[in-house]
Amino acid sequence: MDISAPNLIAPLVADRLAQSHIGSRALMFDAPGEFEISVQQRIWGLADHISDWPEVEEIVAGVTNLLVVLTRTGCLDAMALADRIQKAWQILPPKTIAGRLIEIPVTYGGEAAIDLEAVAKRNGLTPSDVIRIHEEGRYTVVTVASSPGFGYLHGLDHRIHMPRKTTPSLNMPAGSVTIGGMLTGVAVTTGPNGWNAIGFSEMRLFDATAADPSMLKSGDHVRFRAERVLL
Repeated sequence: MDISAPNLIAPLVADRLAQSHIGSRALMFDAPGEFEISVQQRIWGLADHISDWPEVEEIVAGVTNLLVVLTRTGCLDAMALADRIQKAWQILPPKTIAGRLIEIPVTYGGEAAIDLEAVAKRNGLTPSDVIRIHEEGRYTVVTVASSPGFGYLHGLDHRIHMPRKTTPSLNMPAGSVTIGGMLTGVAVTTGPNGWNAIGFSEMRLFDATAADPSMLKSGDHVRFRAERVLL
């Protein structure tokens, strides 16, 4: 695709990516507007488009943002490269990913669900309501980041949104099913975690010894299935 065609590069200011330098060799681009799956699809498309540019060493797609690590040659003209990326953002179509459907069995409630009551109270619901709404959701993996194999899942019902904790839990177990703001996910490592645990899954989502360590991929679809409910 020719991104230099004059009739294609008149960007709308409101649709311009916010950009910033991360150290001396990386640029961060953040998409404007509300977080929608269509915006994430544009991030996927942009990542694909620039992945083979000679000035680009590595790309990390986040939640409606893109980290671009430059080669040393790319660093010499980072501003010109950033301008090319901005122009590409304006004209590239969203990338759709068919993805797989992955079902994750969950024990809702119980000793692992340390934040279930808080999620329910904040939203004026009962713990049973939170569990039912969460299980009924249909989720899309927007990216795998933060820790190896951790999938950020879009599609959480607004009725059970819950801000991340101001003081993280220090030793949340791997397998904890969690809510962080408008997203949900499953912890893949044991350790500090600012998300809110409402259940637990025995399903292993990351295996460092496997040829393909991460079960979840961007574009996959996830359903949670209640194996047990402990209230």
